[in-house]
Amino acid sequence: MPSARDRVLDAYETLLIEHGGAAVTLDAVAAAAGVSKGGLLYHFASKEALAAGLLDRLRERSAADAEAIRSAPEGAVAYYVRTSAPGGASPGGLTRTYLAVLRLADTTAAKQAVRDALARVDADGYAALLDELGDPVLAWLAQLVGDGLYLRTLTGTPLPPGLSVDDLLERMRELARRG
Repeated sequence: MPSARDRVLDAYETLLIEHGGAAVTLDAVAAAAGVSKGGLLYHFASKEALAAGLLDRLRERSAADAEAIRSAPEGAVAYYVRTSAPGGASPGGLTRTYLAVLRLADTTAAKQAVRDALARVDADGYAALLDELGDPVLAWLAQLVGDGLYLRTLTGTPLPPGLSVDDLLERMRELARRG
């Protein structure tokens, strides 16, 4: 069973995703988490502290995902692309937390902290891809492909008919071999 702190962060993520940052109140988060407002305030003394807690969660999940990218049996590029594609969310909740933070980015006073946390996620993924590919341009291209797929995931846009992630990965491998 998740701790009260994790339940609060889970509820905060859900409310951000469903309603956006402007609509989220501490009372709503406490109710959704099944804790008293005092219980919420014990863990997060303010709305800013709650946002900071979510950014900490994002950084933790990003670091864990970067390790998963590096240790994926299928390779870093395949893992990154597959987990970015619609229906392929990365384990550990990074996708959900990332989406919640995106919803938070427009409404928080800590916009720079949100941008910094999102930049850390990008840097973690890029570094893991670079470890496998050894070429900064290829690592960036692989990241951009994953980012495009991730955008489709966030918007609910399916892949083009008749194409699959396997097709995409195969073509990417062919292009990388040509150098």
